[in-house]
Amino acid sequence: GWTSKLHGLVDAAGRPRVLLLSAGNTNDIAMARALVEAGGAARRLIADRGYDANHFRALLAARGTEAVIPSTTSRRAPIPHDAEAYKARNLVERFWCRLKDWRRIATRYDKLGRNFLAAAHIAAAFIYWLN
Repeated sequence: GWTSKLHGLVDAAGRPRVLLLSAGNTNDIAMARALVEAGGAARRLIADRGYDANHFRALLAARGTEAVIPSTTSRRAPIPHDAEAYKARNLVERFWCRLKDWRRIATRYDKLGRNFLAAAHIAAAFIYWLN
């Protein structure tokens, strides 16, 4: 059957900035460049371990964006990150929880990717408006 995965960016207030759709078996780092490019300039990017890759960190550095990303456990020499700034990552998790309050999004009701993404955009617009 049809599966998909939403990838997104939120701003400093936890409001959605970018939502992108990929195949369900796509990992987070595969969509990282597209998310950053669609999101525009940012002073800092807070992300989970799924975004810990040298090429992604280099992209962020080239854009003048501080990477607040904990190292994966497989990294021999962990890269330090701002643990205090990383606490703001809960804004991202709260956004995803609010988005999944919409049953149509949580259950991936739509069979077509464009319809699923459209429903996610409508839900994200409401979330943005409520914040």
